[in-house]
Amino acid sequence: MAGRERLLVIGGDAAGMSAASQARRRRGPDELEILVVERGNYASYSACGIPYYVGGDVDELDKLIARTPAEFRDRGIDLRIRAEAVEIDLDGGRVRVRDLDGGGERWEPYDDLMVATGAVPKRPKLPGADAKGVHGVQILDDGVAVRRALERDDPRRAVVVGGGYIGLEMAEAMVKRGLEVSIVDAADQPMSTLDPDMGALIADAIRGIGVDLHLGEGVEGFDTAADGSVAAVRTAGRTLPADLVVLGLGVRPNTGLARAAGIETGPTGGIVTDRRMRTRSDRVWAAGDCVETRHLVSGGPVAIALGTHANKQGRVAGINLGGGYATFPGVVGTAVSKICRVEVARTGLNEREAAAAGFDALSVAVESTTRAGYHPGATVLTTKLIAERRTGRLLGAQIVGEENAAKRVDGLAIALWNGMTVEEMTGLDLGYAPPFAPVWDPVLIAARKAADAVEADMRRNG
Repeated sequence: MAGRERLLVIGGDAAGMSAASQARRRRGPDELEILVVERGNYASYSACGIPYYVGGDVDELDKLIARTPAEFRDRGIDLRIRAEAVEIDLDGGRVRVRDLDGGGERWEPYDDLMVATGAVPKRPKLPGADAKGVHGVQILDDGVAVRRALERDDPRRAVVVGGGYIGLEMAEAMVKRGLEVSIVDAADQPMSTLDPDMGALIADAIRGIGVDLHLGEGVEGFDTAADGSVAAVRTAGRTLPADLVVLGLGVRPNTGLARAAGIETGPTGGIVTDRRMRTRSDRVWAAGDCVETRHLVSGGPVAIALGTHANKQGRVAGINLGGGYATFPGVVGTAVSKICRVEVARTGLNEREAAAAGFDALSVAVESTTRAGYHPGATVLTTKLIAERRTGRLLGAQIVGEENAAKRVDGLAIALWNGMTVEEMTGLDLGYAPPFAPVWDPVLIAARKAADAVEADMRRNG
């Protein structure tokens, strides 16, 4: 159709499909053609659900998929799976796309380009790291590969390399599948985004579900069997037999394609955008795990791979691409996870991050209960708050506990978002009933203790 513009989206998950859907809502097919290319077998799925699919909590793969390519085509979005963007020509306004099944390539033109290439698992450059049975887990295809290996090969021993969120969630999945599980981490604690005292609580929880935890041990290589499959994980201190290995070393922004085209990336490795999700290249937009954003507490750039951010950023980009106006203000770094019965949450800055951002901070950690102490099912949780000295401004929070512990971080994230002090937080009108909280909610108890600590510090130091 004459005069019709074309939006080309690279990446068919949260950010890419949110952008495409929002642009389509605002501009019809007669005005805007939308093409999405996705290198994987699946699009528009919940990557955060992968560990639960691997562990069997989610029994059917289709439950993780929000919409199929056919459903998007019915909405006027041409979504092509198994189609990989291999080159961006900014000057020519085109993208070279490879058909991963047929093998052919063709140049696809665009008027606006949306880069939503996500993140890729960090893979160590060590002997045997590419062996069969060593799995990075980021996209749904990765989760399918791990579950197929569990069901086809009947492994007995699994080793998880790295103790971050995905590593611990995958370790839990293996435990549920009945495997002997070990975690190896070069750090001195699991979940290094937490402070050491809170990380120690996670370590105790991991050992409590029967996982062997080897901290302060970097992996030196992966031994392989005669058929090329992984057989063991080697550290400086031990060799751990393994039928299956999961890499839980975190992820990095998948920006190789963008960088090769000259699209600017920042110190985090993520693509640089403005608040409307525009890059510094003409008519090129980006969103999701491949971009960096602004941390609203530290003020610095961060790259945080979370579906919540990806969906919001994609929505903002799509509104703007559709002729509207929207901005993405930044993040405070809120994240939650669960390892069997233990829930963990964090938001804002930890002690190390606060110091690196130039804050003079103090912290308090307080034990409380998830419900009124006399109510059946009440369990202990620990809440830690980090506040700026003198001003008492909340800088960060961490929670470790059991049922109903982690989601309390949402109130703390709201306080952070609005720049509240811990003294102001002591008056928050939070919900109370014995099945849900003690009369003094753990958040209020921690805020009161932190406010007392700020006041005492000021009396001591003037």
